[in-house]
Amino acid sequence: MKKQLIYTGKAKDIYNTEDENEIVAVYKDQATMLNGARKETIKGKGVLNNQISSLIFEKLNAAGVATHFVKQLSETEQLNKRVKIIPLEVVLRNYTAGSFAKRFGMEEGIKFGSPIVEFYYKNDDLDDPFINDEHIKFLGIATDEQIAFLKEETRRINELLTGWFGQIGLKLIDFKLEFGFDKDGKIILADEFSPDNCRLWDAQGHHMDKDVFRRDLGNLTDVYEVVLEKLQGLD
Repeated sequence: MKKQLIYTGKAKDIYNTEDENEIVAVYKDQATMLNGARKETIKGKGVLNNQISSLIFEKLNAAGVATHFVKQLSETEQLNKRVKIIPLEVVLRNYTAGSFAKRFGMEEGIKFGSPIVEFYYKNDDLDDPFINDEHIKFLGIATDEQIAFLKEETRRINELLTGWFGQIGLKLIDFKLEFGFDKDGKIILADEFSPDNCRLWDAQGHHMDKDVFRRDLGNLTDVYEVVLEKLQGLD
């Protein structure tokens, strides 16, 4: 099904298919941090991320969220709708953690009164800088209406995800989403959702996400396997 390689990313390779409106994403056994400055091969990570992301996207599709996910093709491959990615990382924070805690000199794990949505300009050369609504409009990335939709849709997705993870004893601390325009110009959820692009803590405050790699807290695939097993037990 997959044909020509059209994009190589940190965690996935993207291939053309016979259908101009579909692509195949191949998940890789690679973990990176500091925008790719540190890079390691972690055997089995691609399989786990593909399975976790496929499961989450299937549930989001069923809940009425428009996504690029079509189906899982193999242990490492996914069939997705082709989208034109909006160069924004949409970050939602339920608790203080990571760069937010560091930026404001706060301890991690403080719950916000209401979730905070942030935007980052998706540009590796600039290290994905923080960007606000006015910057987004000035750069011609999105209109007021589109910005409002991205925030609203991200909050809606957060409500679904926090509920699902709560059912399996995991706290969704924060996460990053990417969106794109489909062939009809509709904004839909794209990229992936896995412990690579979110923070999950268990009841004891243990990290169940990529921070295990970032902070040298243990074996990454062991943690991801636990997350997958828990998600597979969801109704």
